[in-house]
Amino acid sequence: MPASAPLLPTAIFFFLCFVLPNSLNAAGFSVELIHHDSPKSPFYNASESPFDRVWRAIDRSNSRINYFISSTSAASRKDASSTVVPRAASYLMSISLGTPPLEIVAIADTGSDLIWTQCLPCKTCYKQVAPIFDPSKSSTYTDVSCNSNTCTELPKLGCTSNGGCMYGYSYGDGSYTNGVVGEETLTMTSSNGGSVNFPNITFGCGHENVGGFDSHGAGIIGLGGGPLSLVSQLGPSVGKKFAYCLVPYAQNTTSSRMDLGDNAVVSGNGTVITPLISKKGGETFFYVTLEKISVGENSISVPSPEKGNIFIDSGTTLTILPTSAHKSLLPVLKSAINLQPVPDPSKYFDLCYEFGKDLKIPDLTFGFDGGELVLGSMNTFLQVNENLTCLSFLGSDSVAIIGNIAQQNFKIGYDLSDMKVAFQPTDCTHQ
Repeated sequence: MPASAPLLPTAIFFFLCFVLPNSLNAAGFSVELIHHDSPKSPFYNASESPFDRVWRAIDRSNSRINYFISSTSAASRKDASSTVVPRAASYLMSISLGTPPLEIVAIADTGSDLIWTQCLPCKTCYKQVAPIFDPSKSSTYTDVSCNSNTCTELPKLGCTSNGGCMYGYSYGDGSYTNGVVGEETLTMTSSNGGSVNFPNITFGCGHENVGGFDSHGAGIIGLGGGPLSLVSQLGPSVGKKFAYCLVPYAQNTTSSRMDLGDNAVVSGNGTVITPLISKKGGETFFYVTLEKISVGENSISVPSPEKGNIFIDSGTTLTILPTSAHKSLLPVLKSAINLQPVPDPSKYFDLCYEFGKDLKIPDLTFGFDGGELVLGSMNTFLQVNENLTCLSFLGSDSVAIIGNIAQQNFKIGYDLSDMKVAFQPTDCTHQ
C-alpha cells in the first residue's frame, strides 16, 4: 500500500459530547469524540506542527506505559496506586453532576475505574477553569457508608466522623486525590438540549487534589472494566455494552464516535470476535489473547503463558508487543518491504523508512483467539517527520498493549456481560 498521507496517531485527548434519544433504554446513545488536536478542540494550537503533536502524544503515551507496568505488577487493584497518569489519559468527557446539574469536564480513561471530581470545600485543589462541584448545593447528593460494599472496592483512607467512606488515589507522577465517596445524579445532555438523568452514581468527591492535573479537567471518569466505572454503573441502562470508532488522525476534522447500549453491538461482514479475559487484580483492563502475527505467508508466534497476553487501550498511542515477538517481527517486515531501512535520528523506533511514494507497507494480520484481524499501513506505521515513517510497535518484557494507532478505522465493541470484544473494519469518518 503506497504511503501517500501522513500516518499520525489518534492520541491524546478528546472531548465527548452526548447525543441521546428522547427516551433512553438499552438501545443506548452516542458520544461524539473530538480529537485534542482537531481545529474543533479548544486545545488546538495552530502554532504546532503535526509532528510536534506526534512527539507530544508519544511522550504522554510513554508515561502511561510506564505506569501501566507498575500497576499491572501490583499485587492488588486496591493498592493506592492508580493505573493512569493524569496528563497521559485519552479523553475529556462532558457530563453534569447534582441537582441542579453542574457541568463537569473531566478526563475519561479506559485504563481506570473510579469517577471523581474536585469538590468544595477544598483542602487543597488544583487550579480549575470551570466552577468546582459543591455537594452541599445539590439536593441529590449522599455520602456512601464506610461499611458499605462499595467502600471496599476503593483504596480506602478511613472513615469520616459521620461514618462516610474516604478514598485515596495516588498516581505514578506523585499526583494524588483524596476525598469522600458519594452518590449523585449524573446527567447526560443531548445536542438538542434534551437530557437524561442517572441517579445514584458512585463517585469520588475530591477535597485534596494535588499534582499534574490539567486546569481544563475537573477530575477523571473511569471507563475501565471494574465495578465502579461509568459503563459498569450504567449497566442496566446500556446492557454493559459500549463501542468506539476512531478516525485516522489525518482526518481529524471529522469527529470519532462512541456508542453505548444495543447500538454498540458490532456485527456483520469482516467482524472478528475474541473473548475478553478477566484477570485477578486486573479487572480494569480489557485483556485479549493474541496468538500470532502474520506478514504474508510468514507467521510469528506471540508468547502466551496464559489467556489474556495483551490488553486494548485507547489512550496508549503505540502498540507494545512482547520483546521476543517484536524482535521476530522486524526481519520479517524488512524482507517484505523492498526498500532499505534508514536510522531513526531519535533512536526511539526500531524500524524506519524514508517517507515517499515508493514505500509500500504490507498488511499485518493479528491472529486472535477467535479470528484474524488485518491491519493496514495506517495501523502499523507512523510518520514522525516530513521524511521519515516508522513502525508504530515497540517491544517490552513487562506489558503488552494494542494502542490506538492500531485501532484506527475499526469499530470496536465491548460487551462486558458476555465478556467479548468485536472488531469491524469501518470508515470511521462516516459513522
